[in-house]
Order: sequence, then C-alpha cells, then structure tokens
Amino acid sequence: MDVERIINDIEQLQEMFEAPDIRPLSANDISAANRRHDETLAHCPWFRLWRRHGVCCRHESPVLRLGELES
Repeated sequence: MDVERIINDIEQLQEMFEAPDIRPLSANDISAANRRHDETLAHCPWFRLWRRHGVCCRHESPVLRLGELES
C-alpha cells in the first residue's frame, strides 16, 4: 500500500471539494432554495405576515391564495 499516494489523492479530493461551484443556478435550483428558505422560516410570525401579504423580491409570478388559513 502506497501511503504517500493515498494521502496525495485525499488532498486532491479535498482541494476539489473546497473549490466554489461556478456553474450558474438553474430555475429549479433557485426554486428549491426558496422552498427550503420558506420551510425554515414557516413558524416565524414576520415571515408568515410577509407571505400573507405577498411582499416579495423574488422573480417568481405572484400567487393569490384565497381562503387559505395559516396555522
């Protein structure tokens, strides 16, 4: 077993994963990030107020939600 080669391979892998991902985000990536953000803040009263009144800076089309009750 070549320990030096294994250590070198591990260091190369670490460098690869430390490099930033420069690919542009797709619409699906942005939508998924927005969904995770919304789920994280779902219990925050300010966030629920924001959602209820549609105050938004996202580029998605607004959705009118009539008759939905927030818990």
